[in-house]
Amino acid sequence: MESTDIVSIERVSKTYASGFEALRNVNLGIRRGEILALLGPNGAGKTTLISIVCGLVNPTQGKVTVNGHDIVADYRAARSLIGLVPQELTTDAFETVWATVSFTRGLFGKKANPAHIEHVLREVHLWEKKDDEIRTLSGGMKRRILIAKALSHEPRILFLDEPTAGVDVELRKDMWATVRSLRDSGVTIILTTHYIEEAEQMADRIGVINNGELILVEETTRLMRMLGKKQLTLELHDPLTELPERLAGFSLELANGGSELIFTYDTQAERTGITALLSELNDARIGFKDLHTTQSSLEEIFVNLVKRPA
Repeated sequence: MESTDIVSIERVSKTYASGFEALRNVNLGIRRGEILALLGPNGAGKTTLISIVCGLVNPTQGKVTVNGHDIVADYRAARSLIGLVPQELTTDAFETVWATVSFTRGLFGKKANPAHIEHVLREVHLWEKKDDEIRTLSGGMKRRILIAKALSHEPRILFLDEPTAGVDVELRKDMWATVRSLRDSGVTIILTTHYIEEAEQMADRIGVINNGELILVEETTRLMRMLGKKQLTLELHDPLTELPERLAGFSLELANGGSELIFTYDTQAERTGITALLSELNDARIGFKDLHTTQSSLEEIFVNLVKRPA
């Protein structure tokens, strides 16, 4: 029976010659056909992990298999299944778009297939530019060329390392649409990103890496639910200088010079405590003129996770 995991990462660690420990005991199964986002600050180990799976860096210990092929013992078979879009914009400036993408396909020992190259260039909105020299194109277009090159040999897995770094918002959304359509065509996608919004919008699951360790891997929606706190903000009629003692049992803070009362509650709890709070406020004769709720964004969740003591 075919495994649901197309990539299996087991107990992978990487210590460089300098003694720097880039990854520590990472275990991760990447499911066939999913979009997985790896979130983490600079230097967290995201690029090192991708480089190990792509066979560019050897792990100090641990094992990686790609569709059953060991990335070290069966390098050629494993690597042929993978497309990698690196962070750096390295392209052959004087080549045409068509020539560079076709050449990359040849590097993987694949026979020429103009129909596939055309399909890829259309997919990433480069078909109109196929005869243009790369040096004449914008940074955003060059990033698309990197995706086209990575797809030239028909990989089943696509790694995107910070795919929209330095790309304007419009192009970023365009890239998201491209990535989604690739996933719909059966390609498994792993992306690293600094953009929390990108992970939230795009990914089926999110892995958080910090200081070389995989802190957690969770379904995006469940992560939002699991860690998402809601806040109820009450705009008071009369500012308070301090919280009355009778309200000490609630998770409250005064804000905006005492004119706002912020109540933080767990969306997953059986009881939120809002009814009891409003009742207490009424009894304490604390009136409010407006109230609204906000839910913590993935950004806040991420910051709290990374700040957590080990």
